[in-house]
Amino acid sequence: MAGWVWWLRRARTALRSRTVVDLVPSRDFDPSAEEEKPPPRRTQAEKWAINYAAAREFYEREGHLRVPRKHIERIAVGDDRAEREFRLGAWIGNQRSRAATLTPERVELLSAIGMRWS
Repeated sequence: MAGWVWWLRRARTALRSRTVVDLVPSRDFDPSAEEEKPPPRRTQAEKWAINYAAAREFYEREGHLRVPRKHIERIAVGDDRAEREFRLGAWIGNQRSRAATLTPERVELLSAIGMRWS
């Protein structure tokens, strides 16, 4: 039994030291160039504005905001104007369920494009 405990402790120590060494960057570590870094994450306000733009486009095209829950809206966003998909139906449903916590400005914006709150 003592031999097994001794072996287990050595194996555990070896595993720990190997893991630590693997995590330490080597001397030839080269950080990513600017063009390789991912774009910065959007803020919640930016995400809301993009989804609102998708809702506005849907309203202008369809004349209502009775969006099916699984509807996906495709709009051009960003500096490169790349077309992206947004789960507009889910977003509209979430805004309805959170109506009590939305800011008055957001409620006003959504009401202006035909949002039904019930």
